Amino acid sequence: MAKRKFKKKRKVWVWIIYIVLRVLVVATMIAQIFNRNYYAVFQCCLTLVLFMIPTIAEHQLNVSLPTTLEVIIILFIFSAEILGEIQSFYTIFEQWDTMLHIINGFIMAAIGFAMIDILNQNPHIHFSMSPVFVAFVAFCFSMTIGALWEFFEFSMDFFTLSDMQKDVVYHAISSVRLNESGLNSPVRITDISKTIVYGLRNGVPAETVIEGGYLDIGVYDTIKDMFVNCLGAIIFSVIGAFYTTGRAKNVAEKFIPRLREKREQEEE
Repeated sequence: MAKRKFKKKRKVWVWIIYIVLRVLVVATMIAQIFNRNYYAVFQCCLTLVLFMIPTIAEHQLNVSLPTTLEVIIILFIFSAEILGEIQSFYTIFEQWDTMLHIINGFIMAAIGFAMIDILNQNPHIHFSMSPVFVAFVAFCFSMTIGALWEFFEFSMDFFTLSDMQKDVVYHAISSVRLNESGLNSPVRITDISKTIVYGLRNGVPAETVIEGGYLDIGVYDTIKDMFVNCLGAIIFSVIGAFYTTGRAKNVAEKFIPRLREKREQEEE
C-alpha cells in the first residue's frame, strides 16, 4: 500500500513538470506569433505533440515508463526544441548539443534494451541471451537511431539549407583536392587566420570573411555527435548488462520501460 502511494506521489511530480513545461511552451509560442516567426510556432506545436509520446506509449502500447525516464524524455524534448532551437542554446552554449546527444544515446539504448526485455517476457517468444549480447543489441539500436538522425540532419541541410549540422571554424586543412599534380597526397595548410568567400549573400553579391580559420560544413559536428551518442549508449549498455545479471537492478529499473501489469491497468 505504501509503495503504491509512493508511485502515485512520483506521478504527481511528473504531471507538475508536464504542466510547467507546457505553460512555458505555450508562452513561447504566443511570443513567436507576435514576432511572426511561424517556423518557431511550428516547433512549439511539435513540442506539445512530442510531449504526448510517454502517454501514448503507456496507453496504446501498454508500456509503463519509469518516472525517472519519463522526466528525462520530456526535459530532453524541451531542451532540444525550445531551448536549443528557439532560444539558440545550441550556439550560446557550445556543449549543449553534445550533452543532448549523450542523453539521446542513453535513452535509445534503454529503449532498445527494453524491447528485448519485453519480448523475453512473452512465453511464446522467450529466448535466452547472455547479458553481454543483450547489452550489445541495446548499444547497436542506439547507434542505429543516432545514425538515422544524422542522415536526417544532412538531408535537411542539403535540401533546405537549414544548417541542422552546426558548422565549426577550423584552423587547418589537409586535402588531396589541393594537390595541383593530382596525386593522392594531401596538401596541408595550417594556421589559417581567415577565409574569404565570394558569392551571393541573401541574393546580393558580397564578400564574406570568416575570421580565425575556415568553416567546416557539418562534418566535424556529425562525427562528434556519433561519438557522444556512442558514449551515452555505452553507459546504459553497461548498466543493462549488470541488470540482467541481477546487479545494479535498482539503478537500471529507473530507466527501463516494462509491460504494464493487469493490476496497473485495472487501477487506472
